[in-house]
Amino acid sequence: MSPVKRLTVLVAMLLVGGLLVGCGSASGTGNPVPSAWIGQTYQRMGNAYTATGTPESVASAIAGHTAPRARSSNGDRRFLRYRDHIVAVQPRGAGGSRIEIETYARGHQRWGTYIGGVWPAPGRAGDGYRGGGPGSGK
Repeated sequence: MSPVKRLTVLVAMLLVGGLLVGCGSASGTGNPVPSAWIGQTYQRMGNAYTATGTPESVASAIAGHTAPRARSSNGDRRFLRYRDHIVAVQPRGAGGSRIEIETYARGHQRWGTYIGGVWPAPGRAGDGYRGGGPGSGK
């Protein structure tokens, strides 16, 4: 093999390898829930956190720190979807807001009434639909 061909093959392999590594690391670490920041910013109360602001302002502050994959609201409740978690911000009885962090599966189970029609069920990213009518996909 000529030196020019060897160099071309080497450069191509490096470029492909760099693309594969870049894609793999982005999908493996991207969009984690900002639980440490929430813990440092808001008051812990049992399994939740409390904040003095409205659910909208608190959810916006959290999303401003770490952008969620998606946002949803239902009435005065706000939901932020991260890679493996859901952050729910709801009004607190004494005023202010209550912030809860759950795994995606547990959060979808708890708040499915509010987000079930908006976000896919755990383990399904839309690829579970086989389409068709009677007898199709069987």
